[in-house]
Amino acid sequence: MTKQKLMAKTEYNFDDLVAVMQILRAPGGCPWDIEQTHQSIRRDLLEETYELIEGIDKDDPVIMREELGDVLLQVIFHSNIAQDNGHFNINDVCNDLCQKLIIRHPHVFGDIKVTGTENVLANWDSIKKETKHQESDTQVLRSVSPAMPALMRAQKIGKKAGKVGFDFDNAPQAMEKVTEEVLEVNAAIKGGNQDAIAEEFGDLLLAVVNAARLAGVDAEQALFNANEKFLTRFQRVEELCLNSGNSVFDTSRSQKELFWLKAKEK
Repeated sequence: MTKQKLMAKTEYNFDDLVAVMQILRAPGGCPWDIEQTHQSIRRDLLEETYELIEGIDKDDPVIMREELGDVLLQVIFHSNIAQDNGHFNINDVCNDLCQKLIIRHPHVFGDIKVTGTENVLANWDSIKKETKHQESDTQVLRSVSPAMPALMRAQKIGKKAGKVGFDFDNAPQAMEKVTEEVLEVNAAIKGGNQDAIAEEFGDLLLAVVNAARLAGVDAEQALFNANEKFLTRFQRVEELCLNSGNSVFDTSRSQKELFWLKAKEK
């Protein structure tokens, strides 16, 4: 596809997007696009993904349409870089994905019978373990990407551990572990060893994530909601401080605590 043909079109499809990226990164294209590597645009992929998630959370189809395009651009971009390096191209990516979906849905593309969603997920996990040549439960747990946000990764690891019977029986039992970890954090703080304090806080966070999971709560989403609630209440506290003639910093702690209580009333 030439530049002239692309510019003459009024509607574009997936193949056109691939062609546009090839032109941008070809000799005589865009200097910035040509210079990029997998590492240099890594953060862009994260940022575009989070912007898409924001659109999903707002249930805004206009934002979702735009941000899905930006995420797709990152897929095309990385695939083009890989093609230039002689590793793979976008067709290889599509091929591998199609093969994976067909293999992992034998109840649709084969003669396997399922009774419901739980059966489908169990088959998915079993096929995934087999195709990835995971021979131990530890390998399954370690396959959860360390690039994930830590809370999300902790929840997923806990869920996988639970599938092989390594879990608390219920949320109240898991909360007993939270209480135990709080005591250990306090003991570490009193001891004053920073490494020990950091380790115990990590154990506490992990215990909280497990308790949340068993209570049916997504820890990542719960913390997001808590952040938003804090920001809303802080804004109200700041308004009350300013109305009293002071900034938040210059307002006494006792007064800020009173304002905080007022903010919680809304």
